[in-house]
Amino acid sequence: QVQLVESGGGSVQAGGSLSLSCAYSGRTFGIYAIGWFRQAPGKERDFVAAITWSGGDTYLTDDVKGRFTISRDNVKNTMYLQMNSLKPEDTAVYYCAAHTGTWITTLDYEYDYWGQGTQVTVSS
Repeated sequence: QVQLVESGGGSVQAGGSLSLSCAYSGRTFGIYAIGWFRQAPGKERDFVAAITWSGGDTYLTDDVKGRFTISRDNVKNTMYLQMNSLKPEDTAVYYCAAHTGTWITTLDYEYDYWGQGTQVTVSS
């Protein structure tokens, strides 16, 4: 089992920044990639970003490219999502997820472990 715990959510005005963290623990040796998804009220859960366990590959959805950065520190067992130039449409619950396959994926059903989520609210 892998445990994921998000932190760092909050409220910010448009144009501001927030940094999310995801602390991971447990049987992490089988993880290929870890990532972030978000779900706005009344909408489906959408992929935001992912990074391979080695840190060599990252992938971000077009909506956040140039504004968000994903990184991880395997010494601290923590993944980060730095969010800059936030927009009201970034408002959502952000989830951390881990994937044990052998490819980087944007599909939520291919992720095996999930955190509880953290709320991000961006006001105009």
